[in-house]
Amino acid sequence: MDPKNGSSFTGFILLGFSDRPQLERVLFVVLLIFYLLTLLGNTSIIALSRLDPHLQTPMYFFLSNLSFLDLCYTTSTVPQLLVHLRGADKSISFAACVAQLFVALGLGCTECILLGVMAFDRYAAVCRPLHYTVIMHPRLCALMASASWFIGFANASLQTVLIFLVPLCGRNKIDHFFCEVPPLLKLACVDTTVNESELFFVSVIILLIPVALITLSYGRIVRAVLRIKSATGQRKAFGTCGSHLTVVSLFYGTAIYAYLQPSNNYSQDQGKFISLFYTIVTPMVNPFIYTLRNRDVTGAMRKVFCGGYDSR
Repeated sequence: MDPKNGSSFTGFILLGFSDRPQLERVLFVVLLIFYLLTLLGNTSIIALSRLDPHLQTPMYFFLSNLSFLDLCYTTSTVPQLLVHLRGADKSISFAACVAQLFVALGLGCTECILLGVMAFDRYAAVCRPLHYTVIMHPRLCALMASASWFIGFANASLQTVLIFLVPLCGRNKIDHFFCEVPPLLKLACVDTTVNESELFFVSVIILLIPVALITLSYGRIVRAVLRIKSATGQRKAFGTCGSHLTVVSLFYGTAIYAYLQPSNNYSQDQGKFISLFYTIVTPMVNPFIYTLRNRDVTGAMRKVFCGGYDSR
């Protein structure tokens, strides 16, 4: 690689929130608490799904994947951010920046696809209850989860290579708290219109295809639920989908704002706070959304933490 491209010898400087020293102190405390809650919540979901036989179903298999994904995504950015918030050295090596961008893109894309797969699972559970175990066979679940991870990181590989092929001409100050696509493109010393168009096109595909699947699935679910005559049955059916819809709204709302707006409307300050939301807030609240609105999970928690675990 050209030494002038990307400061490949000295790495990058992540400016983050260095222009707001007072905010850095507050953010350190808040983000540390949020990160610990993220670790606790998502690890608990994974552990409960493994320990309780009642949670060893397709829904919780995919939820465990989501929790593991959120753990990886948060850990790829937040520990480094915490170190930078408490110290004067805000540098990151070129290799670490490449790796961080690759992991962030891969996990973000994987989550897009995984949420679509989870919507299909809810469709099968509500609209095809008698055939649910046949449709959502463990092999199919494993295949769909594996495909989500493979497609996510295949896309990330391509995007990462294309981003770091752009000449940066020695510019190394990234106005962000981690290596993200929009601020990296702003370092370029050439016209990036083609790169931005390509990124927009890929983002549309990665975001809108799962959104279309989710919309189609929940359209069918609503029609099926409305045919249920019992109000209790309707509430139970909607209850199995409410948590997933809440998570979908949080994730896609921030992702669409971050990647599907014109570059001339992109604000660095807004981008940083939106990134904080989807790198730490969303992964933190996801397990609590599923826990608070799901009797199976709360029952498993009581069994494990209060009454001891009995596998019989």
